[in-house]
Amino acid sequence: MSITNKKILLGISGSIAAYKSADLVRRLRDQGAIVRVVMTNAATHFITPLTLQALSGQRVHTDLLDADAEMAMGHIELARWAEVVLIAPITADFLAKLTYGHADDLLSAICLATTAPLIVAPAMNQQMWQSRITQENAERLQQRGVKILGPASGSQACGETGTGRMLEPLELVQFLQNEFKSGPLQGKKVLITAGPTREDIDPVRFISNRSSGRMGYAIATAAATFGAEVTLISGPVSLSPPQDVQMLSVYSSQEMYEAVMARISTSDIFIAAAAVADYRPVQQASQKIKKNEAHLQLTLERTPDILAQVANLATPPFTVGFAAETEHLADYARSKLEKKKLDMIAANLVGIEGIGFDSEENALSVFWADGCIELPRTYKKMLANQLVEIIMQRYLLT
Repeated sequence: MSITNKKILLGISGSIAAYKSADLVRRLRDQGAIVRVVMTNAATHFITPLTLQALSGQRVHTDLLDADAEMAMGHIELARWAEVVLIAPITADFLAKLTYGHADDLLSAICLATTAPLIVAPAMNQQMWQSRITQENAERLQQRGVKILGPASGSQACGETGTGRMLEPLELVQFLQNEFKSGPLQGKKVLITAGPTREDIDPVRFISNRSSGRMGYAIATAAATFGAEVTLISGPVSLSPPQDVQMLSVYSSQEMYEAVMARISTSDIFIAAAAVADYRPVQQASQKIKKNEAHLQLTLERTPDILAQVANLATPPFTVGFAAETEHLADYARSKLEKKKLDMIAANLVGIEGIGFDSEENALSVFWADGCIELPRTYKKMLANQLVEIIMQRYLLT
């Protein structure tokens, strides 16, 4: 969806990630957006207003009391002009300002005065992001309707590694494009599974897999952005619940099966992104198994095939499966598509460094009865948007 002629006010606060804001302005303008930039005083120490002015083609605003603004009320003028306010990066300090309603500079005053949607992309040291007060501030803002994008995980300018990086400009542009969509899935109910399951051996040990849940969570976010009413059934993961999504946490394959079957009759689309365990121990020890013998033999049994059972209902929803393979990707994916009577399957190779499990990036091959499409390697959040758009197109054709 084009953002041509959309009025986007970009706020920049004082983080080293401000260097990404220059690229963000350029990419927003490449998509036809009209961008006005507002900078805090701290932000000007990381990147100059002149740089942003050259890229945006608009005067950059920094002062709350601006004699050149209409009636010296620049914050009101800009607040009324904006169709969306995006603050990228937003620091822990500015996040706190928004939470408590401070308005001691131009950007914070605009945020209080505008009726436009407010979207923020945090950037800070990983420990600052994880701190209790920052998490409480973020939760309060989300409750008030502020959308928080990210932060991402990875290496940071401080030399540490963790969650706190600002999302990449392309990811933010993709989100804004979706934000202006009219909601083609409005009124449709989408049920999504994500993450691994755990099958207990004893009170200490379990069988599981390396699924992080990132892809399923990103798909849930994308489907909600397209206007769908989304329910996400998640196995054990270390991810924050997506915005605008009904969330249900489960543990085992049996719990996931029961949760899915209890909701499937009212679902229009089912996307099985979870890595459900194929086998579970026949018996679970009530006490920890002691290390007494040189060998331990476990007897396993098949778990319920959630995807196959959904696809073979008398009136199934539009059913999308996933296949993680180490070889012969197309052959195995098409076999699964036909054998389980799926409408679509998204397949990816695992065991490749940098993509798939435990990674923020992936690549997908998407198959349906008479067609396929390749989605090249990119961030899972962007990949999810592409995949949901394909699912939506195929669903609307049925």
